Amino acid sequence: MRKIVPAIVVAAALALSCGRTLRDGDYTLTVLSTNDVHGTWFDSTYTGAGVRKSLFAVNSYVDSVRLADGPENVLLIDAGDCLQGDNAAYYYNYVDTLTEHLFSRIVGYMKYDAVIAGNHDIETGHPVYDRVAAELKREGVPFLAGNVVRTDGNGSYFPLYTMVRKAGLRVAILGYENANIKAWLGEEVWSGMDFKRIADVIQADVDMVRAKEHPDVVVAALHSATGTGDGTVLEAEALDVLNSVGGIDFLICGHDHRPYVETRDTCALLNSGSHARFLAHGKLHLKVEHGAVVEKSFESDLIPIDATKADPAMRAAFRKDFEAVRDFTLREVGVLTDDIRTRDSFGGQSAYTNVLHMLNLQNGFAEISLAAPLTFNKTVKAGTLVFNDLFTIYPFENQLYVISMTGEEVRRYLEASYDNWVDVPGSNHALKIRQGDNPRTGERRWSFVGTSYNFDSAAGINYDVDLTRPFGSRIVIKSMADGTPFSLEKTYKVGLTSYRASGGGGLLKAAGVDSDMIEERTLARYPEIRNILYDYLMENGTLEPYAYGAILGSWQFVPEKARIQIQKDMDLLFPSNRN
Repeated sequence: MRKIVPAIVVAAALALSCGRTLRDGDYTLTVLSTNDVHGTWFDSTYTGAGVRKSLFAVNSYVDSVRLADGPENVLLIDAGDCLQGDNAAYYYNYVDTLTEHLFSRIVGYMKYDAVIAGNHDIETGHPVYDRVAAELKREGVPFLAGNVVRTDGNGSYFPLYTMVRKAGLRVAILGYENANIKAWLGEEVWSGMDFKRIADVIQADVDMVRAKEHPDVVVAALHSATGTGDGTVLEAEALDVLNSVGGIDFLICGHDHRPYVETRDTCALLNSGSHARFLAHGKLHLKVEHGAVVEKSFESDLIPIDATKADPAMRAAFRKDFEAVRDFTLREVGVLTDDIRTRDSFGGQSAYTNVLHMLNLQNGFAEISLAAPLTFNKTVKAGTLVFNDLFTIYPFENQLYVISMTGEEVRRYLEASYDNWVDVPGSNHALKIRQGDNPRTGERRWSFVGTSYNFDSAAGINYDVDLTRPFGSRIVIKSMADGTPFSLEKTYKVGLTSYRASGGGGLLKAAGVDSDMIEERTLARYPEIRNILYDYLMENGTLEPYAYGAILGSWQFVPEKARIQIQKDMDLLFPSNRN
């Protein structure tokens, strides 16, 4: 898609930035961007299950663009969430901490011009992202996030911007982190930082950089979702910025995993989606006559990545890294007695959520567990478990928190959770689902209206979810797991993730718990939950999803006819998995 701006508009738009005169002629700048790659660097899975889309395949396309347009004319930027989500990221984050991080080396190999910090990058903790930021600096690639400021008053924690020369133009690249991090992550991973709302600071930043550096082109890269442009969602500020901030030529965003591009008269927005499925592609054309820009136009589109076209030279260059990660993640760690299907969690109590709740309760300190399915539709087969399976069971680097909650707060928390999950009485469905185009893949299918990783169930108690009742009265808690009475007035020790304890998903807020004051309620913190699972297997050897009833209790949807409708809805959600 391409838009051309008349010369008079261009002249006005560039008046502030032209501290020098461009030579007459035509200029074309190509901008390529990735975001939310989440560790999908290698083109091969570690189990030999085939190829996947990857940065190896992205690099093949980037090289083809550089060959066609000239490498000096191509800008390559990543908009964050690089350091979490795959075995390779985990291995170089926490296992091999002496070798230069694989991501730093890949960024240098691919010749990125800048990388932006994402919330999942911060989630890895200071030792990881501080190390990577230093390594990237040595590679000549800045790790940007100008709205992350030091609480000691010494400016921004990461650089705000970098200057590069591309296509004969001086290009300023400004970077911004998601402003909502405190709602998701505990302070231990972002200590010493504060996060400014992007829309509050970016115009002043752009004006400062234009006045100081006199760039011909300004690119702002945000690890913030596209959003709706109404200014109401802190984690989705891209359209807010596009609608209100002047002086930006390209706006790159991410975080929501939804591929999207938009071209306006004076700016193009690029969001490549996630997991190297697409490469976002933009072009800026400038025509200069007598030292003045007389024509300016933009193009933007999404390039689907072909998984089979991984760069063979890049694969060879990083083969030893792949082998190290593969060997680590295929280590045997224990035995699973029953199949785990994550999709079963949406229809009721399941083997998968039994395991998650057991991990919250197994040390005997927490009395009640709150946990959600973290993977939409994956299966781990009974038999020998390897470390790779632990990423399916627990894909995130969340810690375990134990906090104090009253029985009434637990009940309200569950009311809010199931209200995300189930439909109102009298509707055509028991689950809150709809049919439409998946914004991430374009596929037409049935899906949940809400995000399924916010569908928390509870363990340590026995309860029913009555689908004939409206919100506020669906949850009927009958007793503790051992049959002793449950009291709405009593205070309980509740195990949940650091994401939830920080306010993620809004469930604590719905329960009347102020996550900003969570320290006052925090009774204990434990390591990352995947590590708790690993330690459990090292000690016990066997994972038995149906053997923990004594501590878990039970829950069910009622009445019987509701369970029948739920199964019909599950068949719509997972048509290929009817068994």
